[in-house]
Amino acid sequence: MKKWIAYLKTNSKDLLRPAYGYGDWVSIGSDTPKDVIATAYFAYSTRFLSKMAAAIGKTDDAKQYEQLFEQIKDAFNKAYVSADGKIKGETQTCYLLGLHFDLLPQDKRAAATQYLVDDIEKRGCHLSTGFVGLSYLLPTLAETGHLDVAYRLLNQDTFPSWGYSIKNGATTIWERWDGWTGEKGFQDPGMNSFNHYAFGSVGRWLFNTVAGIDTDGPGYKRIRIEPRPAGGFTYAKASYESIYGRIVSDWKIEDNNFTLNVTIPANTTATVYVPAANVQSVKESGRDAAKAEGPTGDGGAQVRFLQAENGKAVFAVGSGTYRFTSKLKELMGEKEQKNSK
Repeated sequence: MKKWIAYLKTNSKDLLRPAYGYGDWVSIGSDTPKDVIATAYFAYSTRFLSKMAAAIGKTDDAKQYEQLFEQIKDAFNKAYVSADGKIKGETQTCYLLGLHFDLLPQDKRAAATQYLVDDIEKRGCHLSTGFVGLSYLLPTLAETGHLDVAYRLLNQDTFPSWGYSIKNGATTIWERWDGWTGEKGFQDPGMNSFNHYAFGSVGRWLFNTVAGIDTDGPGYKRIRIEPRPAGGFTYAKASYESIYGRIVSDWKIEDNNFTLNVTIPANTTATVYVPAANVQSVKESGRDAAKAEGPTGDGGAQVRFLQAENGKAVFAVGSGTYRFTSKLKELMGEKEQKNSK
C-alpha cells in the first residue's frame, strides 16, 4: 500500500493526478473531469492508509500519510475549487467526491452541498452519477441534512432512476441507466449488461439508513440500529447474516405510531435509536422503556435508556429480540409528501 501511494505521488504533478481511465463510467447527462476524480481518489487512498497504519500501531506512518492527505487536499482546492465553493466540472459526482472524501474546507461545504442539491433539482429530481459517484449520492445527501432529497431520488420512477428500471421490468440491476428506454429501446448490445453491481450499491443505504442496520465497530460485535423513516415509507424490514448471527430491523408506521422489532445475535451488544415525539411514549414489550434498568425483551435481555437525541430515544441492549413502540411527530409536511409520491 505504501508503494501504491508512492507511485501515485511520483506520477503526479504538484500532487495532482493526470486525467486517465474510464472516469465516472456510464454517467448520464454529465461528464466529471477525470483529473478531478483521480486526484480525489489519490487523497482518499492516502487517508485510508493513514487510518490503517493507526489501527495497527504504526503511528509514524499514520502521521506521515495524514500530512500527505492534507497536502493533496490543499492542492485539490487550489486547482479545482473556486472561492464560492464550485468544483471543476460542476457535476453531482464532483460535489460528492469533495464532500464525502472530506476534500473541502469547512466554510465551503454548505455551498458545495447546495450546488449538489440544485443540480438534482434542475434535472427534475434526477441523478446523473455513474459508477464513481453513485454509491456516495444518497449517503452524502442524508449526512448533509437532505434526507428528503435522498428519499425523493429513491422513489423516483422516471428516467433516469432505479424506479424507471423496475417500472420497465427489471428484476436485476442494470449496468446503464439507459440500458433500455421507451424512446430509444435497447442500448448497444456490445456493452449493456442487465445484471450488474455498481448501481446496486444503493443497497447499502437501504440497509443502514432505511432499515437502519449498521455497525459501531469491526465485525458487528457492536451493532447500531437507527432507522430513518421518511419519503412516505410506512414500513421496512431487513436482516443481515453477521458472523455472530442474524441481525433484524423491522419497522412500520400506523396512525403515527411507530413499531420497531429488533433482533440482536448472541455475544454482541447494540445501540437502538427509536424515533419518538417524546421519550415517555416509548415502550419495549409493553413496558416503559425509559425507566428500564434490568432484564426485559426476549429471554431476559438487558435494555438501558441512554439519552434523547435529535428526536430519538436511544437505548443500549444486549442480545435478544425486542419490540419498541412509540408515538411520532409528523414525519413530513404536506409539500414533502407530495414530492415523495
